[in-house]
Amino acid sequence: MAENNSFIPPLENLASNFRKLPGIGRKTSYRLAFAVLDFSDDEAKAFSDSILAAKKNIKRCKVCQNISDTDICPICASEKRNKSLICVVEDPRDVAAILKINEFDGVFHVLGGLISPLEGKTPESLRIKELLDRINGLESVEKAEIIIATNPSVEGDATAMYLSRLIKPLGIKLAYGIPVGGDLEYADEVTLSRAISGRSEL
Repeated sequence: MAENNSFIPPLENLASNFRKLPGIGRKTSYRLAFAVLDFSDDEAKAFSDSILAAKKNIKRCKVCQNISDTDICPICASEKRNKSLICVVEDPRDVAAILKINEFDGVFHVLGGLISPLEGKTPESLRIKELLDRINGLESVEKAEIIIATNPSVEGDATAMYLSRLIKPLGIKLAYGIPVGGDLEYADEVTLSRAISGRSEL
């Protein structure tokens, strides 16, 4: 160890980079750094290559803004899905959670966050314009439905109310479908299924 009771610079640098990840504190960052030190050279290269490949190859779907390795994601490209039923969620993890129930046959729109002025998240920083463009491009607004599935938090409720003020005047059916008191990412399949099927109109 270095004289100032910190670890040698290469390890400190590695640990500090792990701390840039959400939920990673000081102790965990060192645990991860030491775990990487135990990698073989091939394992370390594969690890670093996977990070670079993810940054290079993962993009946003041009339609729904979800993560994809193609310009149009498989969900939006599928002819089996109901394109007039759009579920609006915060991030890609929510899409994965809803897909688990195998009962939702519509498509998604990923906002890329929630309105949170304290975190610098304004409506303009979210993908709301892209959502409105999709709605305006629908063949039949009367037959379409938007489900707002933001998490039940102060930010989630504020975002849902903001979206409802923009969407309602367009004459499209608007519903709210989330598991009350829960987080989409961690909700079980039964809870999610009930939340979607029992969604209430806004």
